[in-house]
Amino acid sequence: MEIQEQKELEKKALDQLLSGKSLFGEDGAFGPMLKSFIEKALEAEMTSHLSEGSEKNKRNGKGKKTLKTNIGSIEIETPQDRNSSFQPSIVKKRQTILADNLSEKIIGLYGLGMSLRDISSHIKEMYDMQISHTVLSEITDKIIPDIKAWQSRPVESLYCIVWLDAMHYKVKVDGKIENRAVYNILGVNKEGRKEILGMYVSQSEGAKFWLQVLTDLQNRGLEDLLIACTDNLKGFSEAILSIFPKTQIQKCIVHQIRNSLKYVASKDQKEFIKDLKLVYKAVSKEIAEDELEKLSEKWGKKYPVVIDSWERNWEELSAYFEYTEPIRRIIYTTNAVEGFHRQVRKVTKTKGAFTNDMALLKLIYLATKNIEKKWTSPLPYWSLTIQQLYIKFGDRITLDIQTNPSNT
Repeated sequence: MEIQEQKELEKKALDQLLSGKSLFGEDGAFGPMLKSFIEKALEAEMTSHLSEGSEKNKRNGKGKKTLKTNIGSIEIETPQDRNSSFQPSIVKKRQTILADNLSEKIIGLYGLGMSLRDISSHIKEMYDMQISHTVLSEITDKIIPDIKAWQSRPVESLYCIVWLDAMHYKVKVDGKIENRAVYNILGVNKEGRKEILGMYVSQSEGAKFWLQVLTDLQNRGLEDLLIACTDNLKGFSEAILSIFPKTQIQKCIVHQIRNSLKYVASKDQKEFIKDLKLVYKAVSKEIAEDELEKLSEKWGKKYPVVIDSWERNWEELSAYFEYTEPIRRIIYTTNAVEGFHRQVRKVTKTKGAFTNDMALLKLIYLATKNIEKKWTSPLPYWSLTIQQLYIKFGDRITLDIQTNPSNT
């Protein structure tokens, strides 16, 4: 940039500043200054490249590129060489957005649940830059390798407690809306810290797909699960035990209650649930079984399907009675993973139907990473919990006393 041209730009910048006009954007004074800086830097990179390369390689004219920057769009001239071996670093080939931190901001906004339209408006307002939906989608696609690496990462060999549950969404496929189940596995390791072990997308929820999920976890290094908390999906327990045969299954009491009330007449529900509470709120398994027998005597003839379900699933519904109250509260429902799902839905609630499976996975992955940032401490009373688990499961748990959490 010539001295006279520089003085003119400085005067223009001062005039715009004093008049309250923006220094940025297409007519801002800062645009030409940035353009000049980038072009000179590219020329310097080309000179260095030619001096280090083949003697036969020469300059071969210039190309043009429009760059989106945080002060607006600028058009720059890019030097070219005959061998097409020049790989600039300040503005890489096929790079259309100058600031990497802008891409990070876009991905961050997307992870908070903002639509591409809202992000585009936000970028326009904040940076005086228009970015198309196509470019925004390309930016968010940058996390796809991270998602794949995260999905296939090694996991620990043992998790003390896991909750397995699915969320349901709509996805557009060939112009039609289809259902998708997102399978999530929330685990607690020996230190009492929560972690999402896996996230998988399927057309529907079923024990057969859960078997694939558990097999994948095993292939990633998982050797043992102490307690698995599940809903009452048919075949779920068999799928878990086929991969991890020593796992103790705890079926969700809340799911069982909800399913039971579907088959109880509305006029009887208040009295039925009062009697049912005496079962699942009992202080011991023995007392609970006495109350279950009374429930059967009172309601068995009228609602045989409901009573049969409780009796048939009793061993997996009553596993929590083996533990003290703090552990019971943790495992007798799937509230832990459902709480995670509620946080995810706060981000996804504005979406009607996702454009494809990856668009769904991208948003849930980003939401998950934000949620996991808050999981910095072990579960409450974990030092007492792990000792009870150690007493029950013995040599399946190897404890390092020095690293064992001490919060009580």
